[in-house]
Amino acid sequence: MSASSPARSAGRSGTKMALLAFCMLIFSVDYNIVYVALPEIGREVGFSAQSLQWVVSAYSVGLGGALLIGGRAVDRLGARRILVLALGLYGVASMAGGLAGSPGLLIAARVVQGLGGALLFPATLSLINTSFTEDSERNKAYAWWGTAGASGAIIGSMVGGLLTNYLGWEWVFFVNVPLCLLAIAGLLSNFDADAVQGDSRGFDLPGALLATGASTLLVFGLISGPEAGWGSARTIIVLAAGLALGVGFFALESRTADPLAPSRLFGYRGLLTAILIIFVFQGAINTLHYLFFIQLQDVMGYSPLQAGLAFLPMSAVAMLGSNKLLPLVVKRWGLRTALFAGMIGVGTAMIVLAASMSTSHSFWPLLPAVLLWGLFAGMIYPAMFMAAGSDAAPDEQGVASALAQTSAQIGGAMGMAALIAVANSGLDLGEGAVNPVSDVVNGLQLSALVGGVAAIAGAFLAFRVKSQKAPAQQADAPAAAEVPDQTPAPQTVN
Repeated sequence: MSASSPARSAGRSGTKMALLAFCMLIFSVDYNIVYVALPEIGREVGFSAQSLQWVVSAYSVGLGGALLIGGRAVDRLGARRILVLALGLYGVASMAGGLAGSPGLLIAARVVQGLGGALLFPATLSLINTSFTEDSERNKAYAWWGTAGASGAIIGSMVGGLLTNYLGWEWVFFVNVPLCLLAIAGLLSNFDADAVQGDSRGFDLPGALLATGASTLLVFGLISGPEAGWGSARTIIVLAAGLALGVGFFALESRTADPLAPSRLFGYRGLLTAILIIFVFQGAINTLHYLFFIQLQDVMGYSPLQAGLAFLPMSAVAMLGSNKLLPLVVKRWGLRTALFAGMIGVGTAMIVLAASMSTSHSFWPLLPAVLLWGLFAGMIYPAMFMAAGSDAAPDEQGVASALAQTSAQIGGAMGMAALIAVANSGLDLGEGAVNPVSDVVNGLQLSALVGGVAAIAGAFLAFRVKSQKAPAQQADAPAAAEVPDQTPAPQTVN
């Protein structure tokens, strides 16, 4: 009997890891799956060329605005309970999105999907940090979770192209419904019910409202800035209001007995360093996706489906980065080295991409950059969130991961806005203007080069992290073949 117990225990742990990776895959895929369906959505639902971007941006606004309150809910109400609620929101909003017959309804559905993501993201990380007490198991769970996150954008692009091509745009939404139901059933069967909280701590509703308002306005302002104009009254007012609410939030938190984001969290070296690295990384990686899609579709003439398939090599090496390279580096040299090497690798991938971009229609010159990109993004993605939760107590894991992901949302929006401005700096952006392809490529190259240098500079933030290595007895993470099937099962990572 005792001999069989470890096997049962290992099987249960593996099932839990697979379920949390599956939930993260839903999150990452859902963030990105609509991109290739946008032209058809615009035609059939009635979006204008100016308003179509909100099919994507509405998700980011809902996600970025509610992350802190989602993290607090995880710590107060229980991670399993909140994760089930998040998947329920995803399923209902996805059904509504697929049935939407007007732009307003579809945008509302995307906002609710973003709210679901704001609950799902901290809940999965909290369950990883509290369900696996052994370092080897926890690191393995992070590897699977990171593989799902890094692969989700790629899988979302491919699956979105296939569904739109053969079933229609509605199915980029409908596909989530059975996936969410499957994940909910697995969670209820394999994770114990959340313990009843024994304290009487409050939820800090004023702080939650200020944080949600500040994050929503900042993300909204950064996303809409390029369209409305950075000097427009709307952009200035929205960003100023977001900053004012942010200042009010921190002022309130310093006087609240039980704050939403306790000030002690910002004294944790691992969390603060992760927030800074994630801010730089997300700006670089979001821009890398954008530049790569523009190169493939606008310069090389690829269809959306072909562009999605071009991400396949990246998906394979991202799994290698998360499941093989990260555990090896952490075990031998520590988390600090993994963070440093990952940022150097992503920065190098951007510089190599800049050097390989041209007016040629051949994909092969881009392949080295694609492989570097996938390998190091796959490695650093889980490493950053390992660092974010490394110092936090069990009842702080939700809000710690929410702070980290809020940094990703704001950093991604700021970095992408800045680097797209660099890419467009030499182009005529007037209505009806046609720019030579060589000028487009020159702008893409300059943007990739600037982003690569910024990522490499950000790598040196990693030296703030403690240099401890994983225990010597730690087992290696599972081979790629042992990772659960992630095909149409989450990041976006967008």
